[in-house]
Amino acid sequence: MATRKKTVAKRKARLTVDDVREMALALPSTEERPSYGTPGFRVSNKLFARVLDEDSIVIKVDFEHREALLDSKPDMFEVTPHYQDWPMVIVRLKTVDRRLLDALLKEAWRRCASARVLKASV
Repeated sequence: MATRKKTVAKRKARLTVDDVREMALALPSTEERPSYGTPGFRVSNKLFARVLDEDSIVIKVDFEHREALLDSKPDMFEVTPHYQDWPMVIVRLKTVDRRLLDALLKEAWRRCASARVLKASV
């Protein structure tokens, strides 16, 4: 019974920048390079995610998906005026779960990866 409680507690733990780094760098041909002074993650020389601070990251999404995320989970996602005209959404690490963040990173990676990288990753 104690093991189950630990597992549940671990799943609910707040994600960190190190978790983001681990998930992003697990994607094929991903590089970490600074972007505006914080870690950025690129594939095919295109930025698909970037750390804003220890509490949030920004991920590339299409505008329709962004609106759906903002409408469905306003505690998890936001857009500041700076990102309003860009296909990006801010993700709050304290509220997002690992599975959703992983899916968002993979989607952003696919949007930015070249055809050659996509073909090689299949």
